[in-house]
Amino acid sequence: MGSKLIIDTDPGVDDAFAISLAARSEDVDLLGVTSVFGNVSLESTTRNALRLLALNGRSDVPVAAGAARPLVHPQQARAGHIHGDDGLSGRSATLPEPVRDVEPGGAIKLLVSLLEAADEPVTIAPIGPLTNIALLLAAYPHLREKIARLVVMGGALAHGNTTAAAEFNVWADPEAARRVLVEESVPCVLVPLDLTHRCAVDTGWLGKLAASGPVGAALERLTPDYLASYRKSLGIDGIAVHDAVAVAEAISPGILRVEDYPIEVDTTFGPGRGSTLVDRRSLGARGEGEGGVAKSSVQVAVDTDLDGLREFLLTRLAR
Repeated sequence: MGSKLIIDTDPGVDDAFAISLAARSEDVDLLGVTSVFGNVSLESTTRNALRLLALNGRSDVPVAAGAARPLVHPQQARAGHIHGDDGLSGRSATLPEPVRDVEPGGAIKLLVSLLEAADEPVTIAPIGPLTNIALLLAAYPHLREKIARLVVMGGALAHGNTTAAAEFNVWADPEAARRVLVEESVPCVLVPLDLTHRCAVDTGWLGKLAASGPVGAALERLTPDYLASYRKSLGIDGIAVHDAVAVAEAISPGILRVEDYPIEVDTTFGPGRGSTLVDRRSLGARGEGEGGVAKSSVQVAVDTDLDGLREFLLTRLAR
């Protein structure tokens, strides 16, 4: 098998594409999937993850349910108005019934067991709120060395999608995001909205996916509510597959171009709550110990070959 990967997710239409991308990539050893609250309730995200793996014929992949709420403060809102009440445009029941049961003991237990058993460092792709990952790193710090890197879909450099400043995954649990992105030392790639919006796929791309076979057709059928939302919010005849962009980087390192930047996450209760403050000034302009941005840095994905990435996604999803 290929590189080892765990996906932490809150499916979610774009999560559905991301999970399928990993599940259908022959060069990926998908060790497990953990669910988290986010786009919809934990019960729904967990069921969606099980059904998506069944769709892709991957009953070998264990699924465990994780955090049902943020670390500290209640979640203010979900994203059913974008993804549908069930997370999949109201069409989750069109997917196969789960083939295996959810793993007993929860997401952290599964993450610990998979990492401890791994004979090489494992990449984790958190594509929902970062609550599970914050809990894992806080409770099992010795496992940091078993994590090759985190490839996180989240954050925004220019403006948010949930508030003027904040992207949904970070906004859903800013305290967890800060612990992971700012306070931890695990290598991390942050894949922000600024890039994922540019990687949007149009209805022509979705049509090719639908024509590729039963799995592609099933994925395309999950998109109507999501497509309608993007037509309204961004004026595009297509969808942003945010989480699939991050998973593409997780399974094919270097497909996204990254740059190192200091980062801070706003956990205050003002209008900036949940925003990611990425210091893109030159090293000389930053000075020493000034500016209020933490000294820790992450690799921020800033660019890619857009057509090449879309072709990469389509080719693998259409297998």
